[in-house]
Amino acid sequence: MYPVQCVLQVQRTVRWGPLASVSWLLLRTCRAHSNYPSAACPGPERQKNGEQKDFSSRLATGPTFQHFLRNTSAPQEKPSLPELEDPPPYLTVEELLGRQRKVYLETYGCQMNVNDTEIAWSILQKSGYLRTSNLQEADVVLLVTCSIREKAEQTIWNRLHQLKALKTKRPRSRVPLKVGILGCMAERLKEEILNREKIVDLLAGPDAYRDLPRLLAVAESGQQAANVLLSLDETYADVMPVQTSPSVTSAFVSIMRGCDNMCSYCIVPFTRGRERSRPVASILEEVRKLSDQGLKEVTLLGQNVNSFRDNSEVQFNSAASTNLSRGFSANSKSKQGGLRFSHLLDQVSRIDPEMRIRFTSPHPKDFPDEVLQLIRERDNICKQIHLPAQSGSSRVLAAMRRGYSREAYLELVHHIRDIIPGVSLSSDFIAGFCGETEEDHLQTVSLLRDVQYNVGFLFAYSMRQKTRAYHRLKDDVPEEVKLRRLEELINVFREEASKTNKTFVGCTQLVLVEGLSKRSSTELCGRNDGNLKVVFPDVEMEDVTNPELTGRAQPGDYVLVKITSASSQTLRGHSLCRTTLKDSSAHR
Repeated sequence: MYPVQCVLQVQRTVRWGPLASVSWLLLRTCRAHSNYPSAACPGPERQKNGEQKDFSSRLATGPTFQHFLRNTSAPQEKPSLPELEDPPPYLTVEELLGRQRKVYLETYGCQMNVNDTEIAWSILQKSGYLRTSNLQEADVVLLVTCSIREKAEQTIWNRLHQLKALKTKRPRSRVPLKVGILGCMAERLKEEILNREKIVDLLAGPDAYRDLPRLLAVAESGQQAANVLLSLDETYADVMPVQTSPSVTSAFVSIMRGCDNMCSYCIVPFTRGRERSRPVASILEEVRKLSDQGLKEVTLLGQNVNSFRDNSEVQFNSAASTNLSRGFSANSKSKQGGLRFSHLLDQVSRIDPEMRIRFTSPHPKDFPDEVLQLIRERDNICKQIHLPAQSGSSRVLAAMRRGYSREAYLELVHHIRDIIPGVSLSSDFIAGFCGETEEDHLQTVSLLRDVQYNVGFLFAYSMRQKTRAYHRLKDDVPEEVKLRRLEELINVFREEASKTNKTFVGCTQLVLVEGLSKRSSTELCGRNDGNLKVVFPDVEMEDVTNPELTGRAQPGDYVLVKITSASSQTLRGHSLCRTTLKDSSAHR
């Protein structure tokens, strides 16, 4: 009975130890390769050859019950790296070390993947790997992938074909190039990746980045390696992501992982697992460190960021559940207790009054008044809310299992604008979902006109395996109709966004400078409070904190810009002065 309990615990916490190695894929690999280390995978053919005694001796020197216990600590106590002094039985300490091999990382998809890349690199860096931005000098190529749409996956397949040529032409004088797939695509496609593209050496799902040193060590022996187990508690709370850009002014901080919403079109619950939140204390520690490094903006990340619930502190576990937005319902059972998103947002905003705070991606159902009022009251919490609608048709919203109607969504929009005057709204929309009629599409068009979003993310529907829509609905909207409807939505969004953004002309906006404009070396680019891009000339200007000092703005500076023109995506203007977030309100 005890060994079974140990197996379950090791899988639950996705440890790097021996049981994590005997995943579905490595068992498959062991059967296919007789030269796999015998301590990890004793083959049945040896037993048939009468080597029972040899098997017993190897079993006696293998992992023990105590070995499992050492690898089943509580999540918050997990080290950020494998305990190199106690490697799995089939690897040595030296094999787990990177030995200064160079890693090339490519990131595809959402902001969560950007943060995942920083987490993966933090783990590999501490294990002795070096990072390179030159693909030609890399010893390891890792692609952090996305599965949200078919196009995203096709991009990775195309990239693998390119890497195959690079791997084939690799000089024999160099160590063999290893290619790995990380993230959601590794979780979703598993065997297909390894069977279809023989160049892939390792797979690591979103909850298995701690296991990367071991997976790479196994790959070095010539075997394919994988860990795609999903976890109920992995949040990487103790892993400090490594910021790699020297001019970076902002950072993403992951506060939770997974999603319980189970919208019928969405693959996320199947590739990233159930919702679990980081302890508040670990998030605050990371934000403080980023503030000490001089960063001026932090975006709190999560698949359903405003459903954050930290249950790590027992004294708060009896707290009542937070009410949902009026007219909204949840697909999952209501959860009780824990420190909620409003508490975290309050604490994060107090760390550095000069650091802007954003968050994404929320679900409209989780906007209680205490969150909205906090956004209104705190100068450093950006007056910008992402409010994914997905459709303007109540019938389609029901098929999507979004938990609200068109009317409830519009009521929430009005409520938000009443509490936070001048708030900037952005949204997501899907064109051509299962069963969408022309009337449904026109209702989405009218929602875009009614709300007038500042920023929009619009896509044609792409059916994903495993989702509820895949099993219960029919993808019956022809591709050409999807694309035509998508184009119409994009045109309407741009038209309405242009109208909305033109209201900024003549106004003064506080802009956080990001760097030079991509289109002109004589202009600077940054973003205003509403997350709109603002472009202005790179000239000398006064500094409010020291009127006698003039100079050019640098990345990370706050600049007051008077807006002179606007389009659907960009504001343009001229700079007035450098300032601080605290002092800016007096000049606007």
